[in-house]
Order: sequence, then C-alpha cells, then structure tokens
Amino acid sequence: MLHRRRFLTTASRSLALGGAAVLTLAGRAAWALPSYTVPLSQLQEMTSTKFPRSVPVQGLFDLTLQAPRLRLLPEVNRIGATMAVDAAGAALRRSHAGTFDVEFALRYEASDRTLRAHQIKLGKLDFPTLKPAVNELLNAYGPVLAEQSLGEVTLHQLRPQDTAMFDGMGLQPGAITVTAKGLTVAFVNKQQ
Repeated sequence: MLHRRRFLTTASRSLALGGAAVLTLAGRAAWALPSYTVPLSQLQEMTSTKFPRSVPVQGLFDLTLQAPRLRLLPEVNRIGATMAVDAAGAALRRSHAGTFDVEFALRYEASDRTLRAHQIKLGKLDFPTLKPAVNELLNAYGPVLAEQSLGEVTLHQLRPQDTAMFDGMGLQPGAITVTAKGLTVAFVNKQQ
C-alpha cells in the first residue's frame, strides 16, 4: 500500500510538472513572431538569372562574371559567393580566366518585396595567368568591382501570396538571418 501511495504521488507530481512545461512552451510559441524561410537552392536559382555580367575597368579591359556559387555563412550572418570571371581587353592582349570571391549581408527592399545583397566585401580576385602586378592592381579595384557587379543583386522576391497573411496581421518583413539551411525572414509589427 505504501509503494502504491508513493507511486501515485510521484506520478501526479510528474504530470503536474509536465503539464506546466507544456503550457510554458505553448505560451512561448504563442508570442513567437512568424517567419519565412528561403532555401539555398532558391537563392542560387534566382541569382543565376542575373548573370553573366560585364564590368568595364577604367577603359582598359572588361571583366565578365559568371553566375556565382553561393554558400551560407551563418556564423557571420552573411552569404559567400565564388564566381568564375574572365578578363579581356586591349590592355591584356588576350583573355584570362580567374575567380572572384565575395561575401555580403542582405537587406529587404519593401518597394518590390525583394531580398538584396549589400555590404559587399571582397575576398579575393585571382587570375593565375596574369602577372602579380596586374593581379595586385585588380585587387586594388576589387571593392569597387564587387560593388558594381553585385551591389543590390536580387537574391529572392517574396510573392504577394507569401506575405498576404502577414500583411493582414499588421506584420512586415524584418531581420534576415542566414542559417545552415537558407535564409529566415522574421516578420515584425509594421511601423506606423
């Protein structure tokens, strides 16, 4: 009888604690703001439609950038991109193949509901067949080239049906977080 009473007392305490935990979790979930997730594959697909791009360099030659290979950098809340690039023009005598590496943050543009690249940082611009001095010159122009070639590139566009429910709740896109699976756009209260 004593064992049965201890069992019932322990069981009812466990149920009470478990129920409280469920209510606490449910309460927290009710206060969580909704979000929208964009997988890396969709980002890659949308970005690829914007390339190839040609960028003139001081009338000396042109750089032609191919579609970037995107990588997620959740530890710094940014996206990295590596592109094949071709340099050609009178100053180079022939075409040279190389790579262009950058990383960037993201911002939301409300006018057309797009997620765009901004705060672009050049990693490295490298042409193995060019003389080191020419590579150095290109890397000196690198930040400007990165901004010209990638500044405000659209990575994703939210459709009206993607935001309709949130609009009805008085919410708008807010912080964009890079995760291991893609981008998560948090929805926040609209500012009046």
